Amino acid sequence: QVQLVESGGGLVQAGGSLRLSCVASGRTFSSAAMAWFRQAPGKEREFMAAISRFGSTRHYADSVKGRFTISRDNDKSTLHLQMKSLKPEDTAVYYCAASRNTWQPPSTEAGTYGYWGQGTQVTVSS
Repeated sequence: QVQLVESGGGLVQAGGSLRLSCVASGRTFSSAAMAWFRQAPGKEREFMAAISRFGSTRHYADSVKGRFTISRDNDKSTLHLQMKSLKPEDTAVYYCAASRNTWQPPSTEAGTYGYWGQGTQVTVSS
């Protein structure tokens, strides 16, 4: 069973930066594509960024391109999301996710991810 634990969320002013982390256990970290999603109150879960097993392929939602950077440290079994130029509309609970099958490429679809963390709250004040 894969466990994912996010951290790094908090309250930040618009224009500020935060770095989210997600520590994984229970499976060889480098065996799976990983991703970040977010969910704002009253809205559906939304894809943010995904990364392949060794980081060669990355996908971003249009809304965060140029502002968010996904990365991974396979030696430390950790996924990161560096967020800059934050906006109030970035306020949400952010979740990391691991692909259900090790052969899957990074995807923008939540259904391809079988393991989820508990989420970390990011609040951006105006």
